[in-house]
Amino acid sequence: MRERQYRVEAIVLKRSDFGEADRLLTLFTPDRGKIRALAKGARKPLSRKSGHVELFTHVELMLAKGHQLDIVTQADTRNAFVGLRDNLERLSHAYYLAELVDRFSEEGTENRALYDLLLGALAWVADGESNAALLARYFELHLLLHVGYRPQLFTCLICDKPVEPIENYFSVQAGGVLDPDCAHTQRANTAGHASDAQMISLTAPKVLRYLQTRDWQSVRVLTLDPKVMSEVEMLMEHYIAYHLERNLKSVEFLQELKHSPIRPTS
Repeated sequence: MRERQYRVEAIVLKRSDFGEADRLLTLFTPDRGKIRALAKGARKPLSRKSGHVELFTHVELMLAKGHQLDIVTQADTRNAFVGLRDNLERLSHAYYLAELVDRFSEEGTENRALYDLLLGALAWVADGESNAALLARYFELHLLLHVGYRPQLFTCLICDKPVEPIENYFSVQAGGVLDPDCAHTQRANTAGHASDAQMISLTAPKVLRYLQTRDWQSVRVLTLDPKVMSEVEMLMEHYIAYHLERNLKSVEFLQELKHSPIRPTS
């Protein structure tokens, strides 16, 4: 007989109002992947659940099987990541990380490595000492690894020769770097084609490779030229939008925030 109740560890990716007083939650769990659940009465002022089902909270939940949605019967906070709550820039990056995970994840598909990545990244953003933009680029590359869209950065997509320290090309369609000879003569021969291949700086692939292959403790000490950071950000934005076939709402807000004359305070 199937158990009517079960316990999960989860991160709250999304929430929305449901009915008169309930919350519909999108949760990311280490063992069950992405699931949706209903927190009944969570919008009531005296609800015991309300503080435990805030966005980006790391929680432990007891869920009861429902006909369409499982029901949250008990909630306990493991980490509220309070450092996110009083800083707009950090909070906006948390939205971005969560939206990435939500868009790249199918319901009910376990991905423990991605769960651990998100849990760590929320803690790093919340600590206030991490460069949030650099963390976002690190997170993107490691997420792409865990969901099967890792860009090829070490060898040419067409001839498979190691990438030389020269100005190479990057193709979002084909999924990585092309050397100049192949970019000019062999674009049509790569599986995804590469009509979109654009020249990239000498430094950009070095940065991408470093972010892709190192842990965060090694990456977090980097200080990068703003032009290189902008180039890497643009490459990743186009790469992710291509694979998701859409732009992310949080990206638009982060761009507006970056160019706002009023900078968020710590």
